[in-house]
Amino acid sequence: MAASKSQKIQAEIEKVKAKISEQQARLKELEQKHREAENEEIVDIVRGLSISLEELPLVLQQLREGTSGQSVQKSGPMPVTEGKEEN
Repeated sequence: MAASKSQKIQAEIEKVKAKISEQQARLKELEQKHREAENEEIVDIVRGLSISLEELPLVLQQLREGTSGQSVQKSGPMPVTEGKEEN
């Protein structure tokens, strides 16, 4: 009887492992689809800007610099940290 109970539990473990494996595969598939959708959105945004490939790196750099400059102005501790780095 103990072996029968043990076998039933083992069978249930195998079923659960199979379901987990299926769900992990589904998760990977969904993550890939999500990544592809994000990439398509990015491409659509960039194409909508009508920027040449040569200009794109410069525009992105300017955006980064503008964004970091804004966060420094909004953040109180940042100028203190920058002052310490200069010394």
